[in-house]
Amino acid sequence: MIGKKNIVFGFIFLAFTASLGAMMVDMYEEYGAATGDKQTAVGRLSQLKTDGFEEELEPLSAKQIAMANTDGILSISKLSNIEFGIDYIKGGPHAHGNLESLLNIVAGFVLCFISIAAWQKQLLSWGFILGTVLHSGMMLLERVFGMAWAGKVLDTGIGPIIILTSLFFMGLAVAVGFKTVSVKD
Repeated sequence: MIGKKNIVFGFIFLAFTASLGAMMVDMYEEYGAATGDKQTAVGRLSQLKTDGFEEELEPLSAKQIAMANTDGILSISKLSNIEFGIDYIKGGPHAHGNLESLLNIVAGFVLCFISIAAWQKQLLSWGFILGTVLHSGMMLLERVFGMAWAGKVLDTGIGPIIILTSLFFMGLAVAVGFKTVSVKD
């Protein structure tokens, strides 16, 4: 059963990429604190503007206004940086990894019902696995573990090319060799 390795790989890789959700939940604690800080700083600025840049009936100096502005800008920047960190994982290795894991599981099952040469099935099978490792696997290494070399591999675009090529040829294989019962390899 040639597709079995895709099914096994898909479930194991899905466990890793889905667990990134728990990692992102931990990041939201810092996000909540930063949101509160931003609301305090920006709320103070808003109140100062409403009050004609007076506080406790005393006009603020240019330095005090500049310091309040700086607090507001820095709190917005901090919040933005935290959001970026969450989105960097959510939109990359988490989303793509989950999708490509499920793609491997489905491809593995479909390979069990295709009657084509064994070498062709092996090529399709390994294409999906290799494409996933070179795409979402490299994203995982770069964005979660900080391995810069993985970003260089990711920048080549080879992973998505292999996945798309495998999808195209899987479509052809299904068109010519799909059976309604499991095929013995």
